[in-house]
Amino acid sequence: MSLAPPITCDADVAEGAAWLAEREPRFAMALAQTGPLPLRLRPPGFAGLLDIIVGQQVSVASARAIYTRLVAAGLDRPEIVLRAGDDGLRAAGLSRPKARYVLALAERDFDFDALHGLPDDAAIAALVDMPGIGPWTAQIYVMFCLGRRDIFPSGDLALQEAARGLFDLPARPSPKDLSAMAAAWSPWRSVAARLLFAYYRVLKQKEGLS
Repeated sequence: MSLAPPITCDADVAEGAAWLAEREPRFAMALAQTGPLPLRLRPPGFAGLLDIIVGQQVSVASARAIYTRLVAAGLDRPEIVLRAGDDGLRAAGLSRPKARYVLALAERDFDFDALHGLPDDAAIAALVDMPGIGPWTAQIYVMFCLGRRDIFPSGDLALQEAARGLFDLPARPSPKDLSAMAAAWSPWRSVAARLLFAYYRVLKQKEGLS
């Protein structure tokens, strides 16, 4: 089975957003508030996965600051990570568990190029096979580093909260329930995720003004 062409540009995201808005009025309503959706692609490979690991369970601002320090020190390259070791990664701001995961990743010499030829589920499974890489991290990598069109990380709390607000749900949906909802948004679930991420920011701004 051939793979769908990846998302590579703003026009691809706009195509997916138009498809979603045509089929789901609430997505059309959300788009009117968010405006055009960001591309949000990241470079594939070690540096891209490092960026995602850094962003786990910290604020966007903290993640940017830490990643900037890592890049400035050359710690976005496996060979430099191995030379720096745990102390070097910790000095750049990584927590002890994240430093351990990044070191394990650098030691693994993982074949990131091979992921481009794998179906979505197989690419995610190959990433999850590494220490410290859970489903969310793998899904975010496949979505934003490989540009896959139909990935939906239903375990993401921001997506759950955005769906609750947009669809007037009585409570935040579970990952299983949100995944079931998202089935109707295929083959553009990656753009649906972008839209819900953007709508989550709209909700947070409204809460800040209230």
